[in-house]
Amino acid sequence: MSVLATLDWVIIALYFVIILGIAWWVIRQKNDTSDDYFLAGRNLGWFVIGSSIFASNIGSEHIVGLAGSGATDGVAMAHYELHAWCLLVLGWVLAPFYMRSKIYTMPEFLEKRFSAASRYVLSIISLIAYVLTKVAVGIFAGGIVFGVLLPEVSFMGLDSFWVGSILMILLTGAYTIMGGLKAVAYTEAIQTVILIFGAVTVTVYGLDALGGWGELKRIAGSEMFNLWKPLVPEGVEGTWEPVLTETRMAWYFNSNYPWIGMLFCAPIIGLWYWCTDQYIVQRMLGAANLTEARRGTIAAALFKLLPVFIFIIPGIITFALAASGKMPELAETLLDADGNIINANAQQVFPLLVAKVLPAGIRGLVVAGLLAALMSSLAGVFNASSTLFTMDLYSKFRPNVSERQLVRVGRIATAVMVVIGLLWIPVIQGSRGLYDYLQSVQGYLAPPIFVVFFFGVFNKRLNAKGALAAMLVGFTLGLFRLMIDTPVMLNEGFAYEEGSFFWIINNTFFQYYSLLIFLISALTMVVVSYATEAPPLEKVRGLTMSTVSDEQRAETRASVRTADIVVSVLVVVLILIAYGYFTG
Repeated sequence: MSVLATLDWVIIALYFVIILGIAWWVIRQKNDTSDDYFLAGRNLGWFVIGSSIFASNIGSEHIVGLAGSGATDGVAMAHYELHAWCLLVLGWVLAPFYMRSKIYTMPEFLEKRFSAASRYVLSIISLIAYVLTKVAVGIFAGGIVFGVLLPEVSFMGLDSFWVGSILMILLTGAYTIMGGLKAVAYTEAIQTVILIFGAVTVTVYGLDALGGWGELKRIAGSEMFNLWKPLVPEGVEGTWEPVLTETRMAWYFNSNYPWIGMLFCAPIIGLWYWCTDQYIVQRMLGAANLTEARRGTIAAALFKLLPVFIFIIPGIITFALAASGKMPELAETLLDADGNIINANAQQVFPLLVAKVLPAGIRGLVVAGLLAALMSSLAGVFNASSTLFTMDLYSKFRPNVSERQLVRVGRIATAVMVVIGLLWIPVIQGSRGLYDYLQSVQGYLAPPIFVVFFFGVFNKRLNAKGALAAMLVGFTLGLFRLMIDTPVMLNEGFAYEEGSFFWIINNTFFQYYSLLIFLISALTMVVVSYATEAPPLEKVRGLTMSTVSDEQRAETRASVRTADIVVSVLVVVLILIAYGYFTG
């Protein structure tokens, strides 16, 4: 039976009317050129940029995965959310290079800095990564939310999981195909407000139902509030591999996030994601000027501090409500006989909390916020994918096509991603440990991209041959690990022979393997670059720190505002306070 009352449905319907109304208004605007369709005419303001970046990021993996991680691992995954400082790096360090280059995509920047081959490799890998991570995660989370909130819904033999997933894909795909980035960005600005209000409301009502913050810490225990997990978990003597339990894939989705992995690996993934991923940076590329671009990233950094409190903490609250016996129905759904969260059910904690603690009306608004996040994450990946395919692949092989044709191909590419999303549903129905899955796949693919972008900007001597070698070697290592992991993920009874080479690779904690990829990629880029000829000065002029002209430096300084500096410092201070507080 549905947990939603009539008033909830009225509010949800009103939300959809507003969102589709905004999308329709945008669609009716001029959208004939590639600038209009892919970069919103390069005329976005800072609030739209910041809220759009936040809404694209705070999608399904947070609603379903991050809250589930909070229930099983406490604040361990807050390390990733406290990487708001990476957005400051984007705004203060990389934005001047990107905005000066007038690029559409991140691979296009690699072509300007290195070579066309680098552009093609990154475009193809990015498209593959979007299917494996963002599309898959978005679809899966949509099905989970519908399955919890509308368990009895069925249509033509399809259960609520399928109905919810298909509806999310088709509805989001429709306005993304028609409106491009402008439709995505403006709807996400509204969705951000609804999402934040809704998630804060869940946290407040959840704490009230439990008895307050002190009661939460007492029931959950200090370890749930400890960001600094030990290198070797208690009771395990000197092992290099993560702790194995009876739970399938426990090494992969394990509850021990040692601080060394978080300290060195997580920033690599964070800087790749926030500073070089098309999915995020495309919003900033649509800015009217450098000041608006930088200010948008600062606003996004402030927003990014919220998920610790509006997703992780509600996950811990749900666990505490179940473990304390204050809500026996939660315990029946989420806990095993020993009182531990069942990993397969952890992904339901946020929608379950919404269903159990919120009154009618407010519950409808929060559900609208959940749908907003699901839609925004899918819209972002659809739009980013169409831009990558159209501007990095199609336009390079068909250089003389019209602007109208580029927009048409972009819409077709988006539609293809929608179809791929629909076909992917049965593959991901059995997925577990959503947030951990996402972070691990990104951990395998991010290091070589991080290396070529950051090393390339900071060292003018590194050349195209070094960049291409680093990407090919790094991606090969990452895809090799994915091939090793896949049989174990998909087949519950499958296991490699203990002590074999594949077993060692399969049982190495994903953050440590990610660090290995980073070190090998970095070494490859440096060695190959210095063993071959230096790039011509004209090739790198204005694209590295040491080749920026005095005029370009002056333009960058002129774009800086005192308020932006003050808010950036505030973001860093708030991050340090969080790290100081969450020590158990």
